[in-house]
Amino acid sequence: MRRVRYHEYGDPEVLTVEEADVPTPGPGQVLIRSEAIGANFVDTRFRRGPAAGPLFQRPLPGVLTGDVVGRVEALGPGVDGPPVGARVAALAEDAFADFVLADAEWSVEVPDGLDAGAASVLPLAAPVALRAVRTGRLAPGETVLVHAAAGGIGHLVVQLAKLLGAGTVVAAVGSAAKFDFVRAYGADFAVDYSVADWPERVREIVPAGVDVVLDSVGGEILRRGFDVVAPFGRVVVYGAASGDVSGIALTDLFALRSVAGFSLLAWRAAAPERAREETAELAEHLASGRLRPAVHTTLPLTEAVRAHRVLEERTQLGRVLLVP
Repeated sequence: MRRVRYHEYGDPEVLTVEEADVPTPGPGQVLIRSEAIGANFVDTRFRRGPAAGPLFQRPLPGVLTGDVVGRVEALGPGVDGPPVGARVAALAEDAFADFVLADAEWSVEVPDGLDAGAASVLPLAAPVALRAVRTGRLAPGETVLVHAAAGGIGHLVVQLAKLLGAGTVVAAVGSAAKFDFVRAYGADFAVDYSVADWPERVREIVPAGVDVVLDSVGGEILRRGFDVVAPFGRVVVYGAASGDVSGIALTDLFALRSVAGFSLLAWRAAAPERAREETAELAEHLASGRLRPAVHTTLPLTEAVRAHRVLEERTQLGRVLLVP
């Protein structure tokens, strides 16, 4: 089979397609024949190695995570399901391959009628988006500011905030070219956070300040977003794409605002039944069309270099998929 790995850190060109044996599932694992693979931005940071900062450390040879949609080919010892032949979606650690191993417990069965782009958000992107909104304790009618709102997770956050009752959603994106996209996916307003005065624009839209900020960027964007939070507002940090986690100082918390962090793996470990219930809830939203994932581009597995270029250019609108 084919798989994509890297044996040195650096630019996307270090990604190489290589031949390997089909892996054998171990205890608790399933083997999946890939139909589509959702690429994740964080892997572009891991691929750069030490240059990306202390948050992003992965030993060589490097593997690429991804949200794999496909058919179960085999079960590991002691695994009861999902059954062989079932169509599933799962987060995999070595995902850019024709066949991948995944955790059976968190492999979600998906109907044949659900397209691969939609199914690919079930393992990671949609659960993170939903739980980020809920971690912010959003109340009906409150205002929400979403950073990186055009990204693979961000555009889902926008939609789920609306589904959960947000009154006004402000989408913060990296260029004005993304405004129409985020508005089409439910944002009431859009601001360009590459422009220095973007917080002033947010204040013009919501003079009293926003109730909830949902951030996956960190650094200066997070810090300046904190400045537009209303008294008793909440900030939820669920990523740090910038590599900088120093955006909020302890003294910022004296302004009657609170900060919470979210990790999907920690959530699943702490509340597995609730995590499963929310995945089922998201599957219903996808099936009904209430949640609409966007696929920016679909590329062959052999074009993993191009996929990483798209992610790093930060021009994509929604997901980047690869297909074997």
